[in-house]
Amino acid sequence: MRVPEHRLRRLATALLDQRGAPAAAAWLQADLLIEAELRGLPSHGLMRLPRLLARIDAGLADPAAKGRHRWRSAGVLQVDGQRALGPVALMAALEALTTRLGTTGIAMAALRDTNHLGMLAYYVEEAAARGMIGIVLSTSEALVHPQGGTQALLGTNPVAIGIPTGAAPFVLDLATSQVPMGRIHAHALRGEPIPEGWAVDAAGQPTQDAEAAKSGALAPFGGAKGYGLGLAFELIVALLAGSELAPQVRGTLDASHPATKGDLLILIDPGAVSGVIGGAARLTAYLDLLRASRPACPDTPVAIPGDGARRRKAAAQRDGIDIPEPLLDELRGLCSRGLSPRKTNGGEEEWSISARSGRRER
Repeated sequence: MRVPEHRLRRLATALLDQRGAPAAAAWLQADLLIEAELRGLPSHGLMRLPRLLARIDAGLADPAAKGRHRWRSAGVLQVDGQRALGPVALMAALEALTTRLGTTGIAMAALRDTNHLGMLAYYVEEAAARGMIGIVLSTSEALVHPQGGTQALLGTNPVAIGIPTGAAPFVLDLATSQVPMGRIHAHALRGEPIPEGWAVDAAGQPTQDAEAAKSGALAPFGGAKGYGLGLAFELIVALLAGSELAPQVRGTLDASHPATKGDLLILIDPGAVSGVIGGAARLTAYLDLLRASRPACPDTPVAIPGDGARRRKAAAQRDGIDIPEPLLDELRGLCSRGLSPRKTNGGEEEWSISARSGRRER
């Protein structure tokens, strides 16, 4: 079912507002979820909202928290997330690091006790838009089997890198598993099989059943190479953030445990390192050279990471966001808890906060 962006944005913001999220926090968390939907990444989109709301209701996420900051050195920030919403804690850390770049040229924040960050591209793209190189690493529950194994013992451990150019920033965002676990959940929600090679079931057997894969293990991407990268990120984040290793991580896929994963944010001022001001502009010509190079398939031009997401976003903003009806029904059902649907002049449903919250969505 295709739904206009603005309707979903109002709904997500209103549901967060109703649970006590300050206006800026509600907007930020909703914006990240909607951006994931617009870019064709439903695994990190609105399907995560009901669980997040349940975590707030259970006291496992504090929508008003931003995280407590402690500078360990001029360019190293330790963040006690205080169970904050992931986007709120990460963006607060990004703002804090930005203030130090004029002195240090590079700065890093290590975060723990924050909720799920969501789509990492969101943050590094913001950093690149400000002229900085941004790198984010995160860990998760044990969801990935080691190369040659069948048990889930590593996190999906994604990495995102944003680099400013003279045009749209370069943005790379990938998990070190074959796919994120959210992609498995998205297939299960739609009742669709998963491609061969994505996962094994609980018995360690290859499966294309998304429901069976949810209790099994994901494959590392690229075999031994993805396994090695994922393991390296696991060790780096746990060591620097002081967070749990994958077998003890909880809280990104449930509404019953505190989040015990870790996150790292690194910002670099290119000019401070290279001494060249405006050097990012020359990268555009190189990226365009790649795009214009001879493709293996004449009908499929060479693309740069991030190009596809921008095309999908433009299409979704024009045509609406494709939302599975079961998810939309679940979100509508949540409206009964203090939210009321209303019809606009055009006959569309929108949502407003009930009187007991003290605020009304406009």
